[in-house]
Amino acid sequence: MSDDLTVRLDELETRLAFQDDTIEALNEVVSRQELALEKLQRAVELLARRQADLAASMPGEAEADQPPPHY
Repeated sequence: MSDDLTVRLDELETRLAFQDDTIEALNEVVSRQELALEKLQRAVELLARRQADLAASMPGEAEADQPPPHY
């Protein structure tokens, strides 16, 4: 092969190696973010259930929406 072709091939191999490293690093970040997102979704669901349970157990919530009896 000619020197020019060898240089171009070496540059392409170098770029490919850097791209592979970048893709692997991005994959790791996305995987960590997916786990964090799932954890946050479970926490939000738990908080929503707790809030619904608390609202259902509070006396007078239904009465607050109705007008007073003298109307």
